[in-house]
Amino acid sequence: MINITRLWTGASQPADHIRYGHGSGHGSASTASCMPVSSRVRKPIVVWNITRTCNLRCVHCYADSHAEKYPGELTWEQCCEVIDDLAEYKVNALLLSGGEPLVHPRLLDILERATGKGLKVTISTNGTRITPELAARFKELGVAYVGISLDGIGAVHDKFRGVEGSFEQAVRGFRLCEEVGQKTGLRLTLTRNNVQCMEQILDFIERENIQRVCFYHLVPTGRGVDVQTLLPEEARGAMDMLIARVERWKAAGSARELLTVTQPADGIYLLLRQLREGSPLAAETLKLLQWNGGGANSSGRGIANIDTQGNIHPDQFWQSVTLGNVKKERFSDVWEAKAGAAVDLLPELRASDDPLERQANLRGRCASCRHFALCGGGFRTRAAFANGDWYGSDPGCYLSDEEIGTSL
Repeated sequence: MINITRLWTGASQPADHIRYGHGSGHGSASTASCMPVSSRVRKPIVVWNITRTCNLRCVHCYADSHAEKYPGELTWEQCCEVIDDLAEYKVNALLLSGGEPLVHPRLLDILERATGKGLKVTISTNGTRITPELAARFKELGVAYVGISLDGIGAVHDKFRGVEGSFEQAVRGFRLCEEVGQKTGLRLTLTRNNVQCMEQILDFIERENIQRVCFYHLVPTGRGVDVQTLLPEEARGAMDMLIARVERWKAAGSARELLTVTQPADGIYLLLRQLREGSPLAAETLKLLQWNGGGANSSGRGIANIDTQGNIHPDQFWQSVTLGNVKKERFSDVWEAKAGAAVDLLPELRASDDPLERQANLRGRCASCRHFALCGGGFRTRAAFANGDWYGSDPGCYLSDEEIGTSL
């Protein structure tokens, strides 16, 4: 996850301590007490798919969800065990996802128990089922933010979501949260089908006073295998547009969070622009990216997933790799490689602490990229899908051969 606002403008952001080793923290604990000593040892953000059921039919859904009930989802007692373990293990955050988490019959009970245990909880939703009562309850329970997915404006969004009217319902969800002071975040998956809407989406963010926005690079899994990924020139144009917008927000006195996800190369692209343009922030950006480590400290380290059946994965997209199951083992034991298949799989995935030694295991463009210590080889999950194993290069990298210092 690359915080464009932080790196390009230098403005302090809420999760700087997790992402870059210093800066702002969350909650009442002092920043010093919750700051990891290195990106290699920080506790993960856990994405928990609490249900696979969904009321929409999104074309890029990694969970391949439908409006039906699925057997084998966790019981309330099992949910409580998971929450208690995650709280005791002190994970950095818990993101409730789906399917559509708002259809879960005990969502509010899950939220109440999780926030009551001191967990930083966020919700990833399509926004169509938010009511005034739910929005108020989210605020009362201390939900950190509600991330609402938007993949275009009007008919473009509706086409992505497979249900006419879903755009207006999502907009209503944003506004209901805003009315009660609940922080909202917008989530968008960048594809060739919606990149032309980016300016309109950024205008919408300003107009609706949304304080956090995450642009995901497409990971082709689930129904997303049939969606077109950005061409390199489109990805570069998208980054330039985002950088221009955070400059505009800074000039207007806003430190709105703008992040990109699942593509560490965005940080390199931003740094190279700073160096070309003589930005005084380039040295600080280099230091922050070095601490972060990119993809080397992402899937299987800084991010984890628990799916609807209780299976534990390196991230929410990489569900072909199962590390354990919370019905049989505690998440904390699995993540410490003490139980389940994680005993063998996690040491291989995490590999060496030495970037050069880790890079020596890879193939393709990533194997000779001069920015590997900053990028970590891109998003390893996408590399695994493209190559059949995680040792290949990330096909989503849009940097030129000249920029990465290779002639491959």
